Amino acid sequence: MKMKPRKFLLALALAAAAVGTSAISTAQASTLTINVAYKGASQRAVWQSVIDEFRKAHPGVDVKVSFVDEEAYKVQLPGWLSTVAPDIVNWHDGERMAYYAQRGLFEDLSGDWAKNGWNDMYASTKEASSYKGKQYAAPTVYYSWGLFYRKDLLEKAGVSGEPKTWDQFLDAAKKLKAAGITPIAVAGRDAWTLAGWFDYLDLRLNGNAFHQKLMAGEIPYTDPHVKKVYTTWKQLLDAGYFIDNSLSYDLDAVQPFLFQGKAAMMLMGTFITAGFPPNVKPQMGYFQFPVIDPKVPTAEDGPVESLHIPSKAKNKADAHAFLAFVETPEIGAQLATGLGSLSANSKSPEPEDPISKIGFQILSNTKGGIAQFYDRDMTKEMADEGMKGMQQFVSDPTKLDDILAQLEQTRKRIYKK
Repeated sequence: MKMKPRKFLLALALAAAAVGTSAISTAQASTLTINVAYKGASQRAVWQSVIDEFRKAHPGVDVKVSFVDEEAYKVQLPGWLSTVAPDIVNWHDGERMAYYAQRGLFEDLSGDWAKNGWNDMYASTKEASSYKGKQYAAPTVYYSWGLFYRKDLLEKAGVSGEPKTWDQFLDAAKKLKAAGITPIAVAGRDAWTLAGWFDYLDLRLNGNAFHQKLMAGEIPYTDPHVKKVYTTWKQLLDAGYFIDNSLSYDLDAVQPFLFQGKAAMMLMGTFITAGFPPNVKPQMGYFQFPVIDPKVPTAEDGPVESLHIPSKAKNKADAHAFLAFVETPEIGAQLATGLGSLSANSKSPEPEDPISKIGFQILSNTKGGIAQFYDRDMTKEMADEGMKGMQQFVSDPTKLDDILAQLEQTRKRIYKK
């Protein structure tokens, strides 16, 4: 008889323990934290829709997402990765990724590549996603760089057809200026927009092999080939082909120059197309950066965007599940449309947007190689100094020799070569 109460109490205790455990597991429904860098409402909206689809497919996961403007994101990312890291971050492939992989701050995703068939679907971006033979990135989209232009303004200035050579480009700029239209808008306050000009002038004058050696710190900034990039650029500045006070405008502030018909052309990545006003979109065209030296194989900037799991992430299981969910041909195409880009997934359908189609053709047909972009192909400290130098150059082109000498001192200090 004495055993029964004891058994009863034991049963009660076990039941209570079970309820307690269940309460704890409910309270700790797995949380997945995601930090997303974005530019403009359309980019935020497409990420939100993809995350909502993931929520539906994984109802047991509580997804907490933080959207951060891209410029602020760049500044905050190192702090997140080294302290309280989210479970997923979006970032850039190439040197930008390698910087954190080298410091042990990104999770090795080689297993995901093997298991999920990414080696096949993302073959073209595998190299940019790798550091020392291992993959630390899940590519999402990549995009073309080229010259956006107002078809109506070129026509008004008497420019027939898109400039294919440097002489044709200079002629178009001259005609636009004569017609009272600023030929080129540039957002110099965002230094990376100037880096686009440096990249393309260097790629067209010196080729991708030289460009990559320069990015790797193997070529002095006092080299005549580097100086030629700047003296070619200086011709455009001296002729007054760029908007006045370009260093006071960031990308958001400069685009209205095109939309309002005050400037005719702008060198930029196709990611801006999603933000074009509907009334302006039909007037916007896009062409490949002109050939300067026909003997130099044509290379392009085609930066790859990517997702990563920080090494200090708390919920890696759901983070891997999120990557598997996103890295499909369907989601790739969805992101590409919303981000004004091209899906990095080779099984995604070709884009329907006319400008993205042109970008796709440019990158598909390039014979001279694809670069990741100035501040993604180079170690961060040197890239920051290089872009600061570009702003100084645009501010006062006569200081070119001093700027290059200063950059050369910086190169020697950073690379010790």
